[in-house]
Amino acid sequence: MASVQHVLQPTVLSAAGRWTPTAAACAVTVGNFDGVHVGHLAIVNRLLAVAQRLDVPAVVLTFDPHPASIVRPTAAPMALSTPARRAELLASLGVDAVLVQPTDRQFVTLEAEAFYSEILHGTLRAAAIVEGNDFRFGANRKGDVRLLGELCAADQVALETVPPVMRDGQPVSSSRLRAMIGEGRVREAAEMLTAAYRVSGLVIEGARRGQTIGFPTANISAIATLLPAQGVYAARAAVAASESAAPGTVWPAAVHIGPNISFGENAVSVEVHLIGFTGNLYGCVLNVDFLDRVRDTQKFASTDDLKAQLVKDVRRASQIVRESCDVSGEAV
Repeated sequence: MASVQHVLQPTVLSAAGRWTPTAAACAVTVGNFDGVHVGHLAIVNRLLAVAQRLDVPAVVLTFDPHPASIVRPTAAPMALSTPARRAELLASLGVDAVLVQPTDRQFVTLEAEAFYSEILHGTLRAAAIVEGNDFRFGANRKGDVRLLGELCAADQVALETVPPVMRDGQPVSSSRLRAMIGEGRVREAAEMLTAAYRVSGLVIEGARRGQTIGFPTANISAIATLLPAQGVYAARAAVAASESAAPGTVWPAAVHIGPNISFGENAVSVEVHLIGFTGNLYGCVLNVDFLDRVRDTQKFASTDDLKAQLVKDVRRASQIVRESCDVSGEAV
């Protein structure tokens, strides 16, 4: 049996609240929390209520990479969020700390009973555990809420389970959201997420065709999460510090995902036109929050036809962003 001292070495990505590694007790929930959707929100809300009742910090323990990437790497799901984004979203819901456990072969072979006794009850000193009622844990996912309940009862640890959140007759889940986003249904996905779906990437130099036709784009690469289906989207884009924009400045954007088939290209690229922006973003990280799909990728007979369509795309994207801000109260 692996010892917890070797296995549990989480990175603390958020600890703005009262939790510290030496906390006497906490209320904890464990899971991938990929994307941080409304089902996760229900679990976090219960966690916060339990933590308040017991007067202990609320802690989330999540994993990176997804355990499936170790157990079945060829079938592992594409991530919906980076660990940093996941921690940001979870912290915004009010938890005291987000711990990200690096996953490796030794960690995923830890038996369910050892995972509970060494990590949850031992290192984290859980006074309460909150999970979805389909929670599985330990090697080969052999542990379930029935076993967890028995283990908790023996140590007088409170266990609360949360039913799935249903939308259109089906449970909200990360796998369901992956399918939606993979089909380009980002507006529907946003209704099941706690924030708009985000893709982040490094701005690199492209062919600069957009600049020559009056629609400069920031080409982004090194994207670690699932891309929406090919097409044109309305989005909000936030840039890191640069000479042209202050950190966190948000711009309305029209985003093209796919090959530039009008120029005979086959490689998929992600090109972000920041509406109203001028300046140099090379080397900056760009966070792109997808709001809605505008149209499919299509081939144009001439540059003039492409430019005419881009005018329409920008107008439509601006309208969508403006309407989304009217509803959310966010400024762009």
